[in-house]
Amino acid sequence: MTDLTPYLAAAATAELEDWGPLAEATGEPMQTRGLEIWKDGSQEIGVWECTPGPSYWRQEDHEFVHILSGRMTVTPDGGESLEIGAGDTAFFPRGWTGAWQIHETIRKVFVIF
Repeated sequence: MTDLTPYLAAAATAELEDWGPLAEATGEPMQTRGLEIWKDGSQEIGVWECTPGPSYWRQEDHEFVHILSGRMTVTPDGGESLEIGAGDTAFFPRGWTGAWQIHETIRKVFVIF
């Protein structure tokens, strides 16, 4: 297995690539940047950053996230809102649908599986 320690240790300060506007945005355009650390088919590990705004998500795969900086409110369809921010972890199972309201530019480490 590849040693990921150097990549993960620098996730909070890593230089990210321009990934373009967020397709899931439901208001003004939101800009994304990211870094792919590992990928195997539809499974992926990386760092993702997004500017503030509202968006709507339909999870096609499981996603685990660890928030490095920023904060957002997550509201599952038919459920209660939850604010998550720096230091928090969250899991969005395949089939999850709902809104994300990013209040401050968010940077996360993500695992899609």
